[in-house]
Amino acid sequence: MSAANHERSRTIEVYDPAMCCPTGVCGPSVDPVLARFAADLEWLRGKGVTVVRYNLAQDPGAFAAAPAVQAMLAERGTDCLPLVLAGGEVVASGNYPDRKTLAAAAGIPFEATPGMVLPLAGTGGGEKAR
Repeated sequence: MSAANHERSRTIEVYDPAMCCPTGVCGPSVDPVLARFAADLEWLRGKGVTVVRYNLAQDPGAFAAAPAVQAMLAERGTDCLPLVLAGGEVVASGNYPDRKTLAAAAGIPFEATPGMVLPLAGTGGGEKAR
């Protein structure tokens, strides 16, 4: 992979359907998928990946300016949203990819989020459940 292609793959662009706010993580009832995806994008940023998000309701010009997005919208309409691109190439369409998929698309190692460790009932915290 050339240096230019490597840099392009380290940019993830997210084209979201029309939402009330830029991340969709707002209001009294937050979709857990959107919350997980927002956390995964923050994880990518922490790894040095450039992440750019566009909301159809707030950034329609960005959708019109991206050839891959235009092509998907022409083919499938808004059913293709959310659309996730890495280096200008479509990584996911119609759903929010998981962290493993995002890591692969960005060309970085995947790291699972460690699970929460809780003490077993009646053990006084000496034994841990996973």
